[in-house]
Amino acid sequence: MLYETVVKNIRIPGKDDLFHLAIDRGRFVGITTSPIQGEIEWEGAGGLALPPFVEMHTHLDTVLTAGKSLVNQSGTLMEGIQKWQERKAFLTEEDVMERATKALELLIQHGALYVRAAVDISDPNLTALKALLKLRSRFGSMIDLQIIAFPQDGLMSTPENQEQLVTAVKWGADAVSAVPHLERTRESGVRSLEVCFEIAKEHDVFVHIFGDEVDDEHSRYLEVIADLAIRERMEGRVTVSHANALAYYSDSYAAKVISLAKQAELTIVACPLINSAMQGRYDSYPKGRGITRVKELNDAGVNTCIAHDDIQSPFYPFGTGNLLQAAHMGAHLAHMTGKEDVNDIFKMITENGAKAFGLAEYGIQVGKEANFIILPTTNQTDALSHQPPSRYVFRKGQLIVETKPALVEWVEQRAALRDGGTGPVSQKI
Repeated sequence: MLYETVVKNIRIPGKDDLFHLAIDRGRFVGITTSPIQGEIEWEGAGGLALPPFVEMHTHLDTVLTAGKSLVNQSGTLMEGIQKWQERKAFLTEEDVMERATKALELLIQHGALYVRAAVDISDPNLTALKALLKLRSRFGSMIDLQIIAFPQDGLMSTPENQEQLVTAVKWGADAVSAVPHLERTRESGVRSLEVCFEIAKEHDVFVHIFGDEVDDEHSRYLEVIADLAIRERMEGRVTVSHANALAYYSDSYAAKVISLAKQAELTIVACPLINSAMQGRYDSYPKGRGITRVKELNDAGVNTCIAHDDIQSPFYPFGTGNLLQAAHMGAHLAHMTGKEDVNDIFKMITENGAKAFGLAEYGIQVGKEANFIILPTTNQTDALSHQPPSRYVFRKGQLIVETKPALVEWVEQRAALRDGGTGPVSQKI
């Protein structure tokens, strides 16, 4: 039988054999170790096939703004917010679209085809939101982009942002958000969450909160979010990013909150790169590790994800858009280096994100859409170690990005050490 497309000699996590993928009309129609042929054939060269990565938390309005004139000297969240306040006064749609396009291209070439992006709606003109709505349409054939309406300046301390949230949803935002730990009082923080849930219910969108992004055991909004999700019957439709304060709670209180999060079917998104860089700066030694209780949440059955978050912005000066970097950092900080731990870490950037994203057509299975990536490694541990860009990225059976391997050449001195050789040695990586 001749298939439309065949990808030969790929590996599947946990299996020793080499497999071939058969694709017709944009769907997997065969996954086999037997020889098959296609009208179009691609050589996987023993690379690791995975469903596309799911980026559950990034910022496409602040992206790629870090530089000489925009430096967060203290590295703290508060200075990051201050610097962004100054920069967003000069936003234009063209500016946002140019930077966000580059960021999406980075994410795609590193294997992310599902992206959830927060956009600051504190700007009265909603400049960034307009740009990202256009960009979502432009990139629609390559990625799924969910937009979170994010009130960086708060909902109670900046009441006009409540109407901005409503406008954002009417224009096409997929979710609403709140930042309770940045409100002026505990009571205002709780009220901001209630307002957020009220808007979500009224307009039938999901909720994605930026919660407890502080090194403070007194920041206790995660239990409020879980309670609201249960009371408002929004189980499974609420995500919380960061939740750093959970790491500072007593073990008994943390266990109670984790149990509530499980009951509420929350998704918790850890952002190891930015959290480890930004949190803990006010701690004396020993300093906190900077992320939430990833392993404990995962072990308790809470849907736990890892995200890259900021890419070269006032909040985080580094980053390439490679989710494997975030996963690598997360594995270290969460003490998840065992074989099963690594498997769970990969679920946090694939399956768990797909669940929160609401993806039915996800996974390398016969009958599903042929959305997948191939990494130039043989297993997940090597993928975390080397963090390569994807060798191939496929969307509905069509190749959209190919990254050719680099070629390393050793000079004669090195070659002479290898079995008496005298010529240059080439090695693909």
